[in-house]
Formats: sequence, C-alpha cells, structure tokens
Amino acid sequence: MLSLSDISKSHSGQTLYEGGSFQIKPGEKVGLVGPNGAGKTTIFRLIIGEEKADTGSISMPQGWRIAYFSQNVGEMKGRTAIEEVMAGDLELARIKSELDSLQEQLDNAYADPDNTPDDDWLAGILEKLGDAQTEFEKRGGFDMESRAQEVLTGLAIGPDRYNEKVESFSGGWKMRIALAKVLIMKPDLILMDEPTNYLDLETIVWLENWLKAFTGAILMTSHDRWFMNAIVNKIVEIRHGNITTYSGNYDFYEKERNIRREQLEAQKDRQDAMLKKEEEFIAKFAARASHAAQVQSRVKKLDKIERVELAPEELAIQFEFPQAPRGGNDVVSIENLAKTWVRDNGAENKVFSGLSATVRRLEKIAVVGVNGAGKSTLLKIMIGDVDPTAGKVKIGEGTRLGYFGQFTLDCLKPENTVWDEVKNYVPMMSDGAVRSLLAAFLFRGDDIEKKVKYLSGGEKARLILAGILATPKNLLVLDEPTNHLDIRSREILLDALKAYDGTVLLVSHDRHFLKELCNKVWEVDRGVIQQYPGTYKEWSAR
Repeated sequence: MLSLSDISKSHSGQTLYEGGSFQIKPGEKVGLVGPNGAGKTTIFRLIIGEEKADTGSISMPQGWRIAYFSQNVGEMKGRTAIEEVMAGDLELARIKSELDSLQEQLDNAYADPDNTPDDDWLAGILEKLGDAQTEFEKRGGFDMESRAQEVLTGLAIGPDRYNEKVESFSGGWKMRIALAKVLIMKPDLILMDEPTNYLDLETIVWLENWLKAFTGAILMTSHDRWFMNAIVNKIVEIRHGNITTYSGNYDFYEKERNIRREQLEAQKDRQDAMLKKEEEFIAKFAARASHAAQVQSRVKKLDKIERVELAPEELAIQFEFPQAPRGGNDVVSIENLAKTWVRDNGAENKVFSGLSATVRRLEKIAVVGVNGAGKSTLLKIMIGDVDPTAGKVKIGEGTRLGYFGQFTLDCLKPENTVWDEVKNYVPMMSDGAVRSLLAAFLFRGDDIEKKVKYLSGGEKARLILAGILATPKNLLVLDEPTNHLDIRSREILLDALKAYDGTVLLVSHDRHFLKELCNKVWEVDRGVIQQYPGTYKEWSAR
C-alpha cells in the first residue's frame, strides 16, 4: 500500500496542503481532483521523489514499481517508435544488458576448444544467468516487443509507423509514444497526469478499456469525467490546503461533496445561532454583578468551542447571453459534397464524397467518426474556410455563424489583454456586462488585465468561447472546444450551450459533453454521413 501521511507542502510561500493523508491499496484505481494550482502534479512528484514534502512521510512496499506519465515527455530522438517504447523500462533494459553480457562470457569461454571453463566459474555464471532470465521473464521481457506493438496500435500508431524515427512525429503523437512507454512496463502503480490530452475519441475508449483491465493500482488526473467515472473507484480531492478522500467515482464524489457541504452549512448555521444567543446574553448581563458567574462561565464556554469553518466556494456567476436571431428552418444544406486532398507527391487522398444532409433549426448535432474521417474538414467546408472538390453547401437565410476551431487560439493578439480581446467581440456591451461575461468564464479581478501571451491554452479557449457566445449568433460550429479545458470550465461551457437557443454542430472527444448536449448524431464513416435522430448516448449504445 502506498501511504502519504500528514503531508505538508508549500511553493513560493503558498501552502498547497497541510497535514494531508491518503492511501492507495494494491489494484486500487484513484482519481486525483482539485482546481488548477491546488498541487495535483506536485503529489505525483512527491511520490516519485522529484520533490520532498516539508513535513510528513511517504511509504510504499519494498520493490513496488511505479510508472509515471506526465505532460512533459522530454526529448525523444534517435530511436524508432517501437524502440523508444521498449526502452521505457530502464530496469528491464538493464537486465537485458546483463543477460547479453553473461551469454557473451559463456560464448567466449567455449570459443577455444582447448580451454575448459573452471567449474566454479561456470556454476557462478549459470546461476547469474538463471536469475537474470527469471527476473527478465517476470518483468515481461520475452513478450516485450509484442506488447509494445499492441499498445502502439491501440494508441493509433499502426505497424506502418513502428519503425519511423520518433523525431518525425508531431508533439501530440510523441505524447502517445510516451504513454505507450508507461503502459508496457507492468508496474504496481501507474501515475497519470491528464492521459487523454491529445487523444481522439476512439483512442480514449481503447485506453479506458486497457486501464479497466489493468490489475495494478492507478492514480490519475483527467478533465474527462466520463473517462474517470469508468475507471476510478476512489477520489482524492485537494482543495484549500486540505486532502479529502471519497469512496466512489467522479459522479459519486460530486454528489457526496455537495451533501457534505450542505451538512457543514447546516452545522455552521446551528452553531452561529447558538453563538449569537450566548453573545447576546453576555452583552446584556456583563455589567451586572448578580450574573457575573454566569457571564464568566459562558465566556469560557465560547472560548473552548471549535468554530465550524466553511472553505470558500467558487462563485457560480450567471450571465444572460444574447438571444439568437431567428433564422430559417433549414440552417445548412449539404448536397453531394466531396473532398479530395492532393499530396505534394501528386497522390490523392479521398476524404469523403456524395455527402448530403440538412441541418435544421435548434438541432444540436454531434459530428463523430474515427480519426481522419474528415470531421474537421467537413466543418471547415461548411463555414467556407475550405473549398469542396465537388458538391455545394448552402447556408440558410438569416443564419449568423460563429466558429471555434482547433487553430482559433492562434488568432488572438499576444499583446492584447483579456479585456481588450473580449471588447473586440462585443464593442457595444457595457463595461459592467463585460465584467460579468468574463467572470462567468472564470476571469475575475486582475485576470482581466493579463496579456494573452501569458494565458494557458485553457484560458485562451475560454476567452474565445466567451466572445463567441456573447455575440448574437444562431449557428455555432465548434471543433473540439473542450480541448485544454478543465472539468469546471467544461461544465460552464456546457451550461451555456444548453441555455443557447440556436443551432450547434459539435466535434468533441468528451463523451459526457456530447451526451448532455446533443440531440442528434452525424457519423462520418467511409465517405458517407450516417444520420441518427437521437442522443449521443442512444447512438453509442446502438
């Protein structure tokens, strides 16, 4: 069992946690949650020894093997993808080197037929070789390559890319290689910091099934609540310097946390009423000698009472988004649409052809399909950013369109402040309304004066989405709007889109988001669009 006992840790004068404790039993799957900056990644670093706790202790069974996947994959070059994955288990690589060395010594000893190896030396070499082979087998060394191939394929790096040099892969694909290095290690405990970032929906489902079947323990953070719900059976929350454990998945944690909060609020209300009554008695009779003993008794009683404290909660600020202008019933019409990309070498890549569909007013459509099916290309053709090879797209009369794409973040001006950027979207909005809008998307106080170049990816995404939703649009085309957003930010966006009285086309790998929002599904598959007149959950089950 991994045990963190009475852990305290501060960074730059800020206390992350004080006297916090939790345990992870063998095979237990635990979700680590808390607001940004609470110290979740620091917990990982404490466990692997990259950082030391100010006070407290960390203990684990002797010989426990820990694998850690973080967003910082480090430099990878010089090896092929499969070589890089197989090199991830340093201890296994050491044993393999030892095996090779022992075998070489044996071969050299028998290379000269005139020399017979010393019996004691030979017995020693054979014993070492046997021990090394046993340990190598125990760690999965003999099937390492097949496991590496299986995991790479599951993470959508197929056999045609096994032998590509890692430096030829983009950053997102290098993250998958780094994740594969962790998964094949057969550790006792896997630490995972946002493992679903940069993964498409199909790969997330594969990873989810792999982790559910994994017999070791897991401690992970994730912005994908569906993913976490499917895997974890315990939640460790870090909030306001406290570490609290909940037995259950993320949904259970959310409900239980609200119940505990309500109970604590009721307890505080009762205590406040009692304190007020006692304080009124003391104030009323403090000057009367006849009541001196009673007054002193109550003063001492109040001094000994441990006050019920409520940790500050995140403000749930509401914002009235402008009503979408009324457009026609047929918002977008697609007729015999086709797209073929021509590569630099002249080869053609046919994405889809013969696509025909109609987007109706107030529909909220999930656009789904395997990676590379053409979902983003379809959306870009619909908004006019990409020309089709054949067919046509007709935007309905009165349609006012807003678009969020995977490269929209690049359109922000680095030297502008948060305030400047939103004002560009809504120049006629009052300053008070702009502040409310920014607060609804978690920009409060000095945050509004922060320059864009200093914002995280999630902050930039929230900034653009705030501007899009605050302008009168009746069609929103959103390509992966939940990328970079934490669970809190995703819930804010989800609530805003639920209240939005316009039409939505949405590509997202967040299944909870799709399930809660979408009332229709378009599946882009092998060059055609299959339309399902039902929710994402119904489509997924079907």
